[in-house]
Amino acid sequence: MGVDVEKLRFQSMIIVSFATATAVSFIGVIGFIGLIAPHIMRRIIGSDLRFLIPTATLLGSVILLLSDTLARTIISPIVLPVGVVTSF
Repeated sequence: MGVDVEKLRFQSMIIVSFATATAVSFIGVIGFIGLIAPHIMRRIIGSDLRFLIPTATLLGSVILLLSDTLARTIISPIVLPVGVVTSF
């Protein structure tokens, strides 16, 4: 129908990447965990929402819990910000 699919796909990927980067820069890295955890679990569990929503919630919680624990114990007397460890 006259639409270059490859060009449209590339432009869409660029726009979505900039939108995600903007959201992460305003919200922070911890909010990015809320964006990425469902996508990780969808690859593992599948797209059945009965299992996807609870497991994505658990994965996001575990990632932040491990990041916070690591931030508190990596340099014992000094507590690093959780965002630093999460972004790494």
